[in-house]
Amino acid sequence: MLLGGASAWPFAASAQQAGMPVIGLLDVGSATDRTHAVAAFRRGLAEAGYIDGKNVSLEFRWGDDRFDRLSTLVADLIGRKVSVIAAFGNAAALAAKAATSTIPVVFSSSSDPVTVGLVSSLTQPGRNMTGVTILNQELEATRLERLIQVVPQATTIAFMVNPDSPTTTVKLREVEGAARAFGRELHVLNARSAQDFDGVFAVLEQQRIRAMVVASDTVFSNASGSLGRVSTRHPVSVIGAYRPFAQAGGLMSYGSDLADAYRRVGRSAARILKGERPGDLPVQQTTKIEFVVNLRTANALGLTIPSSLRAISDEVIE
Repeated sequence: MLLGGASAWPFAASAQQAGMPVIGLLDVGSATDRTHAVAAFRRGLAEAGYIDGKNVSLEFRWGDDRFDRLSTLVADLIGRKVSVIAAFGNAAALAAKAATSTIPVVFSSSSDPVTVGLVSSLTQPGRNMTGVTILNQELEATRLERLIQVVPQATTIAFMVNPDSPTTTVKLREVEGAARAFGRELHVLNARSAQDFDGVFAVLEQQRIRAMVVASDTVFSNASGSLGRVSTRHPVSVIGAYRPFAQAGGLMSYGSDLADAYRRVGRSAARILKGERPGDLPVQQTTKIEFVVNLRTANALGLTIPSSLRAISDEVIE
């Protein structure tokens, strides 16, 4: 079976002629933490008729929270002669872009991919890049606002960021502006991996800070469940970006539906395998936002969730 006609993207076509096409998945996280993302990606492929092991093969490369490993991992995928690279997160996508201008790359980005430098425009990405942008950077200030609604007495609020993320500076600037507007002092804490979470909460307790916003970040997304469980061991009100955080015990989460985003990445990868050029596929923007409140955690912290917030929540965990 040939994929596409004479105008098809040449790398997809040549891979098919050589045998089963291969999609390389590149992620700075770990296989254990990214099971839901991979499952959603597989659903997107399946919706377009591609099943791993049947008519497509998936090769996984995990950074295990080591950003410095990404260039080596993407080089390994290129050596494997993959048909498409699916890069989860800005850092992985930037590593893939730096490594190849010929192999198609489909990315997920939690920021404006034009500002980050992944594509020249959303409508005409150009060359070998396309993907899905996840509405999270735009929601950072709203997370802060919703946390203040629940803990209005908090005059100092921590903001946990990953200093290795290429979008941290932009997100920090946005939240700093929102904190000034709300008359709050912002205290920035760094975490590069899940191993840093306990240390962050130790600092919060030492400095008697009782409220924290977690930035949207690939590493934090990977470890959302772990972060939620750690937060339950400390008297700190925390809002994260992803549903698994609140489901694991975090107070609240507000951010994009990641399953929908990764499903879209899978569908875009399938379109390239069928012969479409990545540079001609507009970058998709997810619009599904989830707000989850963990009422059990609120009760444990002695907090009352305003009825206005409960009314707009997508899920209340009781």
